[in-house]
Amino acid sequence: MARPNKPEGAITRGTTAPNRLRRVDRWIAVTQASQLRAEDRPLVVDLGYGASPITTAELYARLRAVRPAVEVVGLEIDPVRVAAGQAFLVASGPLSALAQGGLTFRRGGFELPVDRAPTLVRAFNVLRQYEENAAWAAWERLCSRLAPGGVLVEGTCDEIGRRSVWVALGREGPRTITFSAHLPSLPRPSELAERLPKTLIHRNVPGEGVHALLTDFDRCWAAAAPQSVFGPRQRWLASVESLARSWPVITRPPTGGRARWRLGEVTLEWSAVAPKA
Repeated sequence: MARPNKPEGAITRGTTAPNRLRRVDRWIAVTQASQLRAEDRPLVVDLGYGASPITTAELYARLRAVRPAVEVVGLEIDPVRVAAGQAFLVASGPLSALAQGGLTFRRGGFELPVDRAPTLVRAFNVLRQYEENAAWAAWERLCSRLAPGGVLVEGTCDEIGRRSVWVALGREGPRTITFSAHLPSLPRPSELAERLPKTLIHRNVPGEGVHALLTDFDRCWAAAAPQSVFGPRQRWLASVESLARSWPVITRPPTGGRARWRLGEVTLEWSAVAPKA
């Protein structure tokens, strides 16, 4: 496949840290396991991994536990970052699992210069610097490159990965939105608004679905205050169960249910927050 002379997109700040993306990784490993296992050679692309390749290597290790045949390609526009990724592989040693052909780093952007359609694309903390219209265009561009049944997971998190929001999209567009938090440090669910994806962060205003959702989530959180004596997890569980009575919270595994909620996570149908025309 011919590659363009210049990768599509803009260089990100590159901020990253070990385990920063652990929340989304564990969600991917559980919710996308069946799709990864259905492919003979599942390809996963980590788009815009940043100044350090560590989170790409962590994604590879977590997915390899689910599907040993998975291949992960880390893409970056900045050639210096690509070189750092390649040096990381060399430093891991010729006999390491990382050096056995399952993990590679190369230069690329939204055009996804890979040899086949990916089963999954993770694009985290990439689109925050773009305008809303450009973020929508990036979604469409990336989704058009997915394999049948493939998923794009796009979102943002804070610097240490304690608060995160992501959207799962297929070829047809957005499917779900997930909110995930370190519960002992969460004062209220609406604090997660700071981590909304670019397509929603400016929509957190009265009249929009995401604003109504977070407002109602805070109400459920306040009503569940008595559960705090049993810890923040029990308060979160009670809040999510209350929210599910009036919002399209996914309640069935692997995406929903108490096992996911206990992790400080809740996933809803995209229709709950889809922007108004």
